[in-house]
Amino acid sequence: MDTSDSSAKTAVVRMYQARQQIYPRDVNGRYATLRWVCVWLTQLVFYGMPWLRWNDRQAVLFDLATRKFYLFGIVLWPQDFIYLAVLLIICAFSLFLFTAIAGRVWCGYACPQTVYTKIFLWLESRIEGPRSARMRLDRQAWSLDKLLRKGGKHVAWAAVALWTGFTFVGYFTPIRDLAREATVFGLGSWEWFWVLFYGFATYGNAGWMREQVCKYMCPYARFQSAMFDRDSLIITYDAERGEPRSSHYQKTPEPTRSPCIDCSMCVQVCPTGIDIRGGLQYMCIGCAACVDACNMVMDKIGAQRGLIRYSTEYAMAEKLSPSAILRRVVRPRVLVYSSALLVIITIFIGSLALRVPLKLDVIRDRGSMGREVEEGAVENVYRLQAINTDELPRRYKISVTGIDGIALSGDDEVSLGAIETRLLPVRVRVPHGQGRPGSNIIYFKLQSIDGTRAQVNEKAVFYIPR
Repeated sequence: MDTSDSSAKTAVVRMYQARQQIYPRDVNGRYATLRWVCVWLTQLVFYGMPWLRWNDRQAVLFDLATRKFYLFGIVLWPQDFIYLAVLLIICAFSLFLFTAIAGRVWCGYACPQTVYTKIFLWLESRIEGPRSARMRLDRQAWSLDKLLRKGGKHVAWAAVALWTGFTFVGYFTPIRDLAREATVFGLGSWEWFWVLFYGFATYGNAGWMREQVCKYMCPYARFQSAMFDRDSLIITYDAERGEPRSSHYQKTPEPTRSPCIDCSMCVQVCPTGIDIRGGLQYMCIGCAACVDACNMVMDKIGAQRGLIRYSTEYAMAEKLSPSAILRRVVRPRVLVYSSALLVIITIFIGSLALRVPLKLDVIRDRGSMGREVEEGAVENVYRLQAINTDELPRRYKISVTGIDGIALSGDDEVSLGAIETRLLPVRVRVPHGQGRPGSNIIYFKLQSIDGTRAQVNEKAVFYIPR
């Protein structure tokens, strides 16, 4: 056997596709402006929210050390975790609804990966120059100019990334205290770790990985098709108008050539580097950069806009007008998502509005099952954990019911400071002959006596020796 001939015929099998560097071109237009509006809005909220004050504290703070979550005028405790869970459910249903109506509008305009990639690309273009200059710079040999430009870009990226990590940690540690400690390098080890960790994640994802996150790491890109239907808005290329492509277009009353001049501008502006003319692809994040680029080219050659546009699969097949597309928005899938979202939001808001800013837990002293005291009365000892979740000090009255003649032995009033938890030892007595031997169900009531209507009841067991 001729080994040289056999080795020559051996094919190299690659297990993955090598990454091709993408240099997105800057583009102006309606959707580019909308993307920048979303960048400003999301970042003003993200960077500004921790610095807002509310009742002499940080307005939004997830204080893990004290196990309290502050959301403006609401203080949530670990027992209120259900509210955070419902909030996540609302976000999930909102994503389902927006996807059913407008495709990957979240990915294209508000996703943190998209937003920070946009910011990092803007810094890159300001420092290294436009697309052609960046490509030329990467092909050049290393020089002082290239070193300064590349180094300056990474310094700018690192500054944004560190500020992002610092702000993120500021949602879990009071950011003003965090800032004071950071100015003197007095952060704790865990604070340093999380600031650097989230800063590095931002730097790596938005600066280096970019489209790789959207293509290979984000699970939403994989299951989005399950939420699409033929009436979901997607970025589409009008192949009937654009094919066959030609390198020349002349505007006449009845043009004989396609308006697609194969300029590849739609590919050059795409942040994931796809060609939308090949049809809908899971890598498309719906940012509409190709729409702005194509419309700009159509304006230059005198052709009608909309060769690449937001449309639906059904509208493209049936040639529907924009008004007809809007009329098809209301359909069973959208109604189901909207109804479920409305019900969940209504329950969530109603539950928060009716939420009593007071909690009570009862722990019976198991070391003493029940003992006889003066005049044959039976006494049980309990520990009441009272939590005032209001941001104002309150006075409460403790009472107990469930057995005839049952009463507290000792002071029945308590004062709790703002957002205070206190363990209250109480003694409960039942007169001789009342209740049955063994376990008896009783109820503790903690009721406000300073004008508010806060009241909470908690069940417990009173034990009478046999």
